[in-house]
Amino acid sequence: MKKTIHALSIKCHDYLKDIRRYLHTHPELSFHEEKTAKYLVDILQKHQIIFEDNVGGYGIIAKIEGRNPHKKTIGLRGDMDALPIQEENEVPYKSINQGIMHACGHDVHTTCLLGALLILNELKDEFEGTILCVFQPAEEKLPGGASLMLKSGKLPFKEMASMVGQHVYPSLEVGKVGFRSGMYMASADELYFTIKGKGGHGAMPQECIDPILVAAHFITNLQTITSRYATPDIPTVLTIGKINSKGGATNIIPDEVYLEGTLRTMNEPWRDEIHQHIMRIADHTAATFGGEISSRIEVGYPCLINEPELTSKCKSWAQEYLGSENVIELPLRMTAEDFAYYTQVMDACFYRLGTGNIQKNITAPIHTSRFDIDEDALITGAGLMAYLGFKQLS
Repeated sequence: MKKTIHALSIKCHDYLKDIRRYLHTHPELSFHEEKTAKYLVDILQKHQIIFEDNVGGYGIIAKIEGRNPHKKTIGLRGDMDALPIQEENEVPYKSINQGIMHACGHDVHTTCLLGALLILNELKDEFEGTILCVFQPAEEKLPGGASLMLKSGKLPFKEMASMVGQHVYPSLEVGKVGFRSGMYMASADELYFTIKGKGGHGAMPQECIDPILVAAHFITNLQTITSRYATPDIPTVLTIGKINSKGGATNIIPDEVYLEGTLRTMNEPWRDEIHQHIMRIADHTAATFGGEISSRIEVGYPCLINEPELTSKCKSWAQEYLGSENVIELPLRMTAEDFAYYTQVMDACFYRLGTGNIQKNITAPIHTSRFDIDEDALITGAGLMAYLGFKQLS
């Protein structure tokens, strides 16, 4: 079956390349994937695939039923949304939507999932069970399309044995993949602070409550969470990435300062504890200077934990399909993914697909204006995802 699936992945490569290029040329932001969904629906209808659309927004669940379809149900997932980035690549498939780009490879994820679906549809008489192909919207923006699809009631997660997903990895050469069992990716919360003081003349600070000074101490105090409260064995990152003031000039102390940041960690109880530390530090810092700090924590995606047994099997099957030399062990990542929501309700495995090629100078990281892939990755991505789906039901 390995040879059959590999041959089918090569056979459909040109078709998949055209699909990926269309998606890359026409990216849409989170919660706005209407035309992307319509394009996919047209393809599914062309191939007479059973599907349900408008799930959790513009999500689509396509179904492939093998022999004895009620025996076991598994899921394969690919996300569809793009990022607010202006593409700088000069390629025939450059984004035509101003300020929007598939800079995180979701065009690749969608295309590979579609390729796996078409391959498995040809092989549906060879396996027992049902495969749900989940084309998911809005991975890049809270509350995350995964959570909305789960809440929709249309994804029967209580009946599903597993969910498998993949993500582009430009620092890994094309033809290779990576896995990590257990804890893999961090939780992610968004932090918003408004610091209120009393503005005035910059030459008379004694008459003011300087919110910039309060902000400076607050940012420093927040770092004690990672340096003095976090235990060394729990990865934790707290970063303030944006500072703005309301008013202010070289000789003007403003009334307010705004901060925005991110919190990442890999332990859910500790995550909750950090929230309490943040609130306490905000109150104490404000009181020290006579100001006021309003805090808002947008609780984001949870930690992503790959189920060990399923991940071990998927890694072994990947070694069968690609060769052991092309399967690596992944390091922990402090980035976040809403695929984590699936890992909370069913066995799940999220792995990385190599898309880089140093010889072709395809090395730009994700979330940058120069990101691109070696399109041979579509062969690996579609074929391996199909193989992992098939092996779970054979």
